[in-house]
Parts: sequence; structure tokens; C-alpha cells
Amino acid sequence: MSAPSTPRPTLPTSLPPVPAGTAGSRRGVLLDWRVRFAILSVVWGFSFLLIKVGTDAYAPFQVALGRVLFGALALVSVLLVRREPLPRGLRTWGHLGVAALLLNTVPFSLFAYAELSIPSSLAGICNATSPLWGMALSLVALSEDRPTRRRVAGLGLGFLGVLTVLGAWQGFSGVDAKGTAFALLASLCYPVGWIYVRRTLAGTPGSPVALTGGQLMLSTLQLALVSALFTAAPTAFPLWPTLSVIALGALGTGMALQMQYGLVSEIGPTTAQMVTYFIPVIATTAGVLVLGEQLHWNTPVGAAIVLAGAALTQTRPGARGPA
Repeated sequence: MSAPSTPRPTLPTSLPPVPAGTAGSRRGVLLDWRVRFAILSVVWGFSFLLIKVGTDAYAPFQVALGRVLFGALALVSVLLVRREPLPRGLRTWGHLGVAALLLNTVPFSLFAYAELSIPSSLAGICNATSPLWGMALSLVALSEDRPTRRRVAGLGLGFLGVLTVLGAWQGFSGVDAKGTAFALLASLCYPVGWIYVRRTLAGTPGSPVALTGGQLMLSTLQLALVSALFTAAPTAFPLWPTLSVIALGALGTGMALQMQYGLVSEIGPTTAQMVTYFIPVIATTAGVLVLGEQLHWNTPVGAAIVLAGAALTQTRPGARGPA
């Protein structure tokens, strides 16, 4: 099975092409796909809350480092159990290094920095703009993915939703411009990374777990270097921030990706990517109920407009039936 024809913007990391016969297509799956879909939505929706809690005790680069480290450990453990090798070839590892930078190192760091000054709910909504950035990039970067009037309308509608969330008619008062810009830039990284992955790693030998495991290992090295250069080593490891970072990596980056592979293989990428539209809803709910973040009317209204626009950008012209 090949990767979806548009960048998979909502995933916290990359999702290489899933070959037929992977875990999700095997018989005897313990949980119905709807249950796994719901679990995946909750895990990824809560990721923004976990980032927020993690930054209470750790520097943003350290939160991102813990995220990729524990995500890599989770996927490498799966490879050891399955006795699958890591990818081979210097060229493949070079491309994985760039993919790690675009899909993990940079966006994970930007989201962590963003949540120093903006609510986790706003970060989750900014993440939902990735399909809009992907559509904008497709105008120039993906010649095989030609825009339609409906998809261009979705692009305009989506950015109207962003302006609604940010309260543009009030002069963006009460919104931290720097933090919001970081979150939007992080969401832009995903479609840019997916364009790169599609053009360089499509058809690369190896399972999705092996490719993404290798990618997360390289991101761990990148963030370890950056953290050593720009942050001081933590002097304490408070319980809840530490558990949040571990869960963010092991569950939100490791287990969730493994679950996503199975869903794509079992029900196809079109249905599986619908998880995109639940993430900002869950992120907003978690931020309000757990962290006590304030919710104004324009936030859910704008988020709904963003998701409607994102849905339109994902539409494809259907094949014509017989007359």
C-alpha cells in the first residue's frame, strides 16, 4: 500500500508507505478498528496537554528530546520482538536524517516552545492547519496533485478559521504572536517533510516500523546535540512532567504510530486519516477540563471552520460513473 497522495500533516512523525500484509491486515486483531481509532484520537489529542505539563519542568528542547527518545525505544523494542532489521544503506539513512529534521526535530521543538506562552488547546488547533499548508504547497510542489476549485475554497475557508480562532477583528489582542507563530510554523513542517519523504523514501525497502524507528533514532541524536549546546542538564526530575514526557514518547509517538500503521492497512488511508479531525477537539477539551485553560466562543467556532476547510482540501474528484 502506498502512502496517501497528500502530505499526512497531522501525524506527530512520519508514516512511510505501509506494505500489504502488515500488522493491521492480519487476522485475529484483538481490538476492533473503531476502538483503536478512538484510542489513537485520544492519545494524539492529549499530546498537547503532555507537552504543556512537560515544559513545566524541562526546557522545550529537552521535552522534544524525551519525546523522540522514548518513541524510538518503543519502536526499536517492536523491531527486536519481530526480529526485523533497521534500514540499510547510507543514502537511506541520509534521507531519514532530513526527514527526522523536518518531521520530528523541528516541529516537536517548535510546539514545545510555543506552549511556553500559548494554551495547549490553541497548539492543537494550529496543528490542524497542516492540511491547509499542504494544499498551499501542492500548488507549486506537487504537480501530480492538482488543485480543484473546491480544494482552493477549502484553503481559503481554513485560513478564515485561523483568523477566527486568533480573534483578528480584535487586533489579535490576548494572543501571544510569537508562540502562535511557532505553532503554525510547526504545522507547516509536516507537509514539507511529507513532500520530501514522498520524493526520496517512497518504495524504500523496510517496514514502516523500521524506517520510522531509524528516523526517530536520528532525531534523538539531533536533539541530544542541540540540547547539550543550548540547555543545561536538569537538576531534578519531577514526577508528573517526567511521566508526561515518557508518555508523550512511548504512547504518543511509539504506540500510536504502530496503531496507525494497522489502521491504514486495515481500513485504508482515507478513513484512517479522519483521526485528524478529532485531535483539536480532544486537545481543546483536555486543555479546558484538565489544565483549566479559558475557552472563548471564537476558539471552537474557528476550529470548526479550520476543520471544514481542511476537509475540503482533502477531497478528490471522483471517477465518473456510466451515463
